[in-house]
Amino acid sequence: MSVAQQTAAELVHNIFDLQRALRGITAAGTKYSDLGPAHTGVLFYIGDGAPMRASALATKLGIGPSALSRQLADLEQLGFVVRSPDPLDGRACLLSLSDEGGAYLTETYERRAETLRGILADWTEGEAEAASSTVQHLAAALRAAPSAPGAGYPHPDPRPPRTHQNSTGNDGRHHPDHESRTTKEER
Repeated sequence: MSVAQQTAAELVHNIFDLQRALRGITAAGTKYSDLGPAHTGVLFYIGDGAPMRASALATKLGIGPSALSRQLADLEQLGFVVRSPDPLDGRACLLSLSDEGGAYLTETYERRAETLRGILADWTEGEAEAASSTVQHLAAALRAAPSAPGAGYPHPDPRPPRTHQNSTGNDGRHHPDHESRTTKEER
């Protein structure tokens, strides 16, 4: 069974809305830390598994090597990330968390979980478990999608031509006029 276009469009809108809400909560939480969300995200990925090469980390994060290089330099300077020789290729290094980096990551997870517990104070355990399962399922589907630029997305743009009435915004939802279209900057 296939997902209807309107349902998919609504889901896209809801994902971007969730992303904006999370950004707001994360930004509010940075007052407890010297690290911004980008640096913390790098730590999360490094701490999520076995030591990895910077090139593999950049690919996972969807950023360029130069942007990652600057973030890694900052994290190394703070003592949160260490490099070790790759046993399979002596020219390459593997990244892993230091004890300090692991402690920072644990503290960040705990602080974020406590913040979310407060936000979801009127939810039941079952509702939170269902939401977690749905987000996990969605994330797995997104990770399994083809990773080549533009792959997995219809091309050319499937949206109807822009009109003053019933136009479709960048979020795929219908809007009453072109003035209310969601812009890329809002995403």
